[in-house]
Amino acid sequence: MALQGAAQQQTRKLSIHEYLSAGLLNEYGVKTPEFRAAKSPEEAYNAAKQFDTNELVIKAQVLAGGRGKGHFDSGLQGGVKMIESPEEARDLAKQMIGSKLITKQTGAGGRLCNAVMLARRIQPTHEYYLAILNDRSLNGPALVASARGGMNIEDVARDEPEAILTHPINFENGLSDSEAKEIAVQLGFKDDKAQREAAEIMQKLYKLFKDTDATQVEINPLSETAEGVMCMDAKLGFDENAEFRQEKVFSLRDKTQEDAAEVEAAEYGLNFIKLDGNIGCLVNGAGLAMATMDVLKLNGGNPANFLDVGGSATADAVKKAFELLLTEKSVRSIFVNIFGGIMRCDVIAEGIIKATKELKLEIPLIVRLQGTKEAEAKKLIKESGLAIFPFDGLDEAAAKAVEAAQA
Repeated sequence: MALQGAAQQQTRKLSIHEYLSAGLLNEYGVKTPEFRAAKSPEEAYNAAKQFDTNELVIKAQVLAGGRGKGHFDSGLQGGVKMIESPEEARDLAKQMIGSKLITKQTGAGGRLCNAVMLARRIQPTHEYYLAILNDRSLNGPALVASARGGMNIEDVARDEPEAILTHPINFENGLSDSEAKEIAVQLGFKDDKAQREAAEIMQKLYKLFKDTDATQVEINPLSETAEGVMCMDAKLGFDENAEFRQEKVFSLRDKTQEDAAEVEAAEYGLNFIKLDGNIGCLVNGAGLAMATMDVLKLNGGNPANFLDVGGSATADAVKKAFELLLTEKSVRSIFVNIFGGIMRCDVIAEGIIKATKELKLEIPLIVRLQGTKEAEAKKLIKESGLAIFPFDGLDEAAAKAVEAAQA
């Protein structure tokens, strides 16, 4: 399906909180409900008093979907609540801020809520879905839209694929007036005013997408209201490779919402992804990571994590990689699978030896090194005298890693 095809092509991205996303939308002239953020119960109370109405919504600010149906470890049910007074805002903020919200996307550990967003409650007459994504099948950005907004769009794409509209966007020129107006008509906006407002929002969202090196601009719902067409909820993601030219956007990053080990890995130029198995994996490159996972699975094993050292890691960075792999108490064996192209095998071997000695490694270490400086790497490992299991064949190495993890 087009929606899934587009979503699967997203690069590793930075996500920002909803209240920050709303602020960025406003900077680009996109209308949203009036809102304020608060980082303490007292701030929530004072923020609520600044509205000209008591009919508000309070939303927990965590970087995960499904907040409304989630629950806090404080016992509070739901991360999105209707409120009628500043006192209620303060009381709910007290139960949200400093607690972890568990949703279908966070896993059992949940995500810490450091802030809440208060917004004026507005009743929509109809809700739409709108997103701009990179779609490799179209060799560029695409607008993905549906008249079935306000619900889980993945379910709509699965059950009613005909309800999803996908429109390619010219990267340089964006959406023309006629294109945007036609999409608004296809979505079901009835009167000319609503069609023009929806079309302008699409064009402004694409400008934001392009200007900020975004990988995802998702509005769900885009709502038709008595006050006009406006974005009621937003999810924005930005290409981490563009950090060097998007200083303003990346200053909005909240590292407390990210896994601490993954943040630490990035500081060493490493990519670290946690999984739920018991074999720690050190690889170089996403393709080899996927192949490693496949061969471990075929041999009956499960990766606990993946640590990609890329092509320029030092021996010290490799040692740090081992430290991160071992942060997972479930790890019973480590499988190093390196194809030396830009990354030299002897540098990896030096890092392996350094880590094994200094970390007093006690769990089995299985190593497969192929490529640049392979002979030198094998010589270093052999002369180290350490309990390292070297292999040439991928399948044999994987089988040994699985066996060691199950012992």
